Amino acid sequence: MITLAGEIDLNVTAGLHMTVEDCLREGIRTIDIDLTVLDFCDVSGLNAFLAVAERTASLGGFLRLRHPRPAIARLLELSGTGFLLRSPPSAGERQPASDPAAERRPASDPVAAAYPGLLTP
Repeated sequence: MITLAGEIDLNVTAGLHMTVEDCLREGIRTIDIDLTVLDFCDVSGLNAFLAVAERTASLGGFLRLRHPRPAIARLLELSGTGFLLRSPPSAGERQPASDPAAERRPASDPVAAAYPGLLTP
């Protein structure tokens, strides 16, 4: 579990990238980021979350943001990135019967595989 505190903005996103890369190098493929004491997240923080989620998914892993404060949860929902709050699909978990977006994504898309239903309305 990675815990972020205070603010995540352009000045601290490099540290998040390095920490996640360290986890991935150690073979950790399910990464939880605790946001309980994170007070502020700007667009560069949001971009960092998306980048590390994509990097994790590209290696067959899953990144999940945990316990965001209401303002940060709202930012994630309004920006369409609320999928980062979901749990990884269980082994053998069925996908929704109708996912037209899945048909448009390449089968090799690691983000689509890690976050099913991401592009569905």
